[in-house]
Amino acid sequence: MKIAIDLNGVVRDVFTKTEQVYTKFYLENENEVEETKEYNEDEEEWVDTEEENDFEYGLNLPVTSLDLINHFKFKDNDELYDFFYVDFPMNIFGHSPSVSGNTFNILNDFYINYRDENEITIISDEIGKSKPATLFFLSKYGCLIENIKFYSKITLEHTFNRFDVIITSNPDILSLKSEDKILIKYETTYNKEYESDYTIKCISELEDTIKTLI
Repeated sequence: MKIAIDLNGVVRDVFTKTEQVYTKFYLENENEVEETKEYNEDEEEWVDTEEENDFEYGLNLPVTSLDLINHFKFKDNDELYDFFYVDFPMNIFGHSPSVSGNTFNILNDFYINYRDENEITIISDEIGKSKPATLFFLSKYGCLIENIKFYSKITLEHTFNRFDVIITSNPDILSLKSEDKILIKYETTYNKEYESDYTIKCISELEDTIKTLI
């Protein structure tokens, strides 16, 4: 069988790290003034001005949907994109913790036990600089799985169709549920209403679930 294990929410705890980075750079400095320059026509020169940032940043947790601007408040989606994929991709995606302390021990044991008769792949929803940050994350934790496939919203359906079994917490994947695929949902705060063939609540339940399929 071709088995895909989705990274975010199953293996990597992105939102805990996102909260930490957001708090440090947006909330702890919320009263910071922004220095700008303004042309003074009387003096015929540029002068320094101070402009208070009147936008109120804030958190709305826990994350109950992947419409992240509802949970990590930004001025617009462009600023949210820059936060995740331009300014702090290594902080967030490279230095996130694993979902649990023994996640990679369990994942590597699972790979060793089932690699001979199954094709096992890590899949992950990544954009731009989050890709090298994710490779760093996998290397840092000593992931033994050599097959890694990045996907985006554009390539999501193609990636979905490549596998027989998908373990995921991603609502976008769960919404593609079909009779010829087996979906194992890793239950989180943002996917409880989505259907799946099987549900697990921790990575240690994965092997027992897979045993019923092989």
